[in-house]
Amino acid sequence: MRVNFRDGFYAGLLVALIVGVYLARLWQPERQIELHNAHLLSQIEKKNWATVAEFVADDYQDRWGNDRALLLEGLREVFRALPNVRIEPADPVMRTENSSGYWTAKITIRATGEFAAMIEARVNSLPAPFELEWPHRSAKPWDWKLVCVRNPELEISGL
Repeated sequence: MRVNFRDGFYAGLLVALIVGVYLARLWQPERQIELHNAHLLSQIEKKNWATVAEFVADDYQDRWGNDRALLLEGLREVFRALPNVRIEPADPVMRTENSSGYWTAKITIRATGEFAAMIEARVNSLPAPFELEWPHRSAKPWDWKLVCVRNPELEISGL
C-alpha cells in the first residue's frame, strides 16, 4: 500500500485531533482537582513527603493555625504512627469558583499501628466532609496548589 502526502497529512491531523481532545478533557478544572486530590492522598499513604510538599502552596493556611511547614511536619508525625494506612474518600464532589477548585468528601482512614484506633475513631466519626481548596496559580492548566483544608468538626489540638 502506497502512502501519499495527502493521506499522511489526514492521518497526522486525525492523531492531532485525538490528542487535542484528550488534553482538553484532561485539563478541565474539575478533572485536575480530582487528579490532584487522588495523587495527594496516594502520596500521603506512601509517606512520600517530598512529593506531598510539591502539592502544598507556600501560602497554605488553615483554621488550626497550620502553615505549610507545620502541616507537613504534622502529617509526618501522625502518619509515622500509622505504618499501613489507607485514606478512602467517599463520593467526592469537585467544583470551581473564581479560579479556585474545591474538593469535598468524607474521608475514612483504615490503618494499623499504635495510635490507629484513636486516629480512626477521631476522623471516621466526623459528620462533616473535608474540603480542600486548590487555586489555579498560572496559565498552565495543571498548576494547582493546595492552600487550605477545612472541616468544621475536626479538632486537632490534642494530637
